[in-house]
Order: sequence, then structure tokens, then C-alpha cells
Amino acid sequence: MIYRSKAPLRIGLAGGGTDVSPYCDQFGGAILNATISLYAYATIEVLDEPVILLDAIDQEQCLQFERATPLPINGQLDLLKGVINRIDRDYGISVPGFRLTTFVDVPSRSGLGTSSTLVVAMIGAFVEMLKLPLGEYDISQYAFDIERVDLALAGGRQDQYAATFGGVNFMEFYDNNKVVVNPLRIKRKYLLELEHNLVLFFTSDSRESAKIIERPAKNVVQNDTRAIDAMHQLKVQAKKMKEALLVGNLDAIGEILDYGFSEKRKMAEGISNAKIDAIYDAALRAGATGGKISGAGGGGFMIFYCPRNYRYAVIKALAEFGGQFKKYEFVEDGLTTWSM
Repeated sequence: MIYRSKAPLRIGLAGGGTDVSPYCDQFGGAILNATISLYAYATIEVLDEPVILLDAIDQEQCLQFERATPLPINGQLDLLKGVINRIDRDYGISVPGFRLTTFVDVPSRSGLGTSSTLVVAMIGAFVEMLKLPLGEYDISQYAFDIERVDLALAGGRQDQYAATFGGVNFMEFYDNNKVVVNPLRIKRKYLLELEHNLVLFFTSDSRESAKIIERPAKNVVQNDTRAIDAMHQLKVQAKKMKEALLVGNLDAIGEILDYGFSEKRKMAEGISNAKIDAIYDAALRAGATGGKISGAGGGGFMIFYCPRNYRYAVIKALAEFGGQFKKYEFVEDGLTTWSM
């Protein structure tokens, strides 16, 4: 038997960083994101021999182990091993052996939630294989626990929920791991216009998101009022973005993005840099009305809101920076699993 799954990556539109502890535990966080037609994939093939094979195709890494867990967490495909260890510990993987194959449509550490989405996809494949009684909230929290507790990787909460639920969501984050996912009913023509006007640009620079995320978290612990006030404003930004999308006030999107980018840079050093600032300024000169770094910052993907037909001028202007433009569509479906 073969068990497959796919989970969509996401674009964070507003509120980024307010889903990270300890800020959301103390003050509550708010995020608005949307899933797109770029995916993380996982496949489990049952084997007759007592081995575990790990094949991360996009990373060009293959590992083989005897059929025993826990697998060693040592910096080599730890996300794959972390999922296997936790699933086997909690539910038992009752097959002689198996091959776990993964693939992600974009580079890792690029700001679209790749790591968390991959974890969700892998959990989904095991849910399909083992017929586990896990709902959307269960899978999202399970993925969060594997990354943040088992593997001790710093990060937020939005990616796991976006990948599992899919669609455009306004998410609220509180202490004690309480998360509320509010799906937004946005008119199709508004989404199509947003999709047309929102340019997704990969800077070609990946970054260690966990290290960048640790800086604003440390600022909260140290009661850095400038950083905390910036996060407060990002929550306000998320609410403004929600209102603009619901009523179709798309002309305000660029301004809301620009406001959030300005505030996010106040959260900690390293979120932006000279190259990112140069790209951002070039996009604005070419007709974009606002934009942001996707994810923790420091590199990876950026998005720009380009009203009317300015997307073409922006694409031309950013070509000199050597990055890549990624085509996408907004998608409603979250984690999807099947077997053959």
C-alpha cells in the first residue's frame, strides 16, 4: 500500500510574529494568512523488510535505519525523524518497515511555512495509514508539539494551522496553546484581484528562521517596549487587513502591508537588511503600494501589492536583483490525504 498527503504553503498577510511565545501568551496574537497552490508532499510505502528509509527528494538526502525507534535527532532530516518518533511512541507504527518520501515545492527556510507544512503533511500520511482519530485542531497542535517541544525548534503557531485548515483565515492565539481559526468568507472577485495584484518574489536568500524568531521573543522577555509596541501594532494591522478584504477595499491593502513592514522591523534586528530594503524601495518606485517579508525575515520570499497593472513594472524592476517570481493561486483546501 501507498499512503499520500499534501498540505499547502501559506502567505502571511498581516500580524506576523504575534503568534510566537511569549508574546501571544501574555497579550494574545492575531494573524491573517492565506494558503496557496504550492505544497509539501509526503508518501509512505509499506515495506516487507524491517527497515526505515527516509528520502527527502528536494533536499537530495536519503537515510536508512533498522526498524527501531527512536531515530537519532542529530541534524540530518530531523523533521522526518521527529514525526516518526512521536507517531510510533503515541500510536505505534504496526508495519514491518516503510519508506517515507517528502518533497516541498519551494526551498526550505524561505518564509512560506515550509517546515511546519511538511510536518503537517507527514502527520497526514500517517493519519491516513493508521486511521488515526485526529481532527484539524488535533493535527495542527500535534505538529506544533513535534516541532516546538520534541525538536525544540523556535517558531510560531500559524503555519501548522494554515496548512491543516487551508483557505483564508483570521487566527487568534492565546496562552495554554489556545488557538481559534476563523475562516473568512471573501468574495471570489476580491480574491482574484488580490491574487492578480500580489506579486510573490523569492530573494534567493534562505535564512535560519528559528534564530531570527528568537530575537523578538527575547525582547518580549526583557520587556523591550519598542518591540512589544510593534507587535501590538501588527495585531491592529491584522484586523485592518481582515476588514479591507471582507468589504473589498483592496486599494488599502498596499498601505496596510507597508504599515506592517515598518512595524515588523522594530521587533528585532535582522528582520530586514540592506538587500531587502533595496528590493522593497525598488518595488515601490515601480508602482507597488506596499509589501512585506514573508515569515520571520532576513531573506526568503517577499510579497508586494501592485494595483492596476503595476505588477509587470515591478517584476521588471526587481529582475536586476536576481531573484525568482513564483506563480501561485489561492487555494481553499488544507491537508489532503489518500491511499492506493
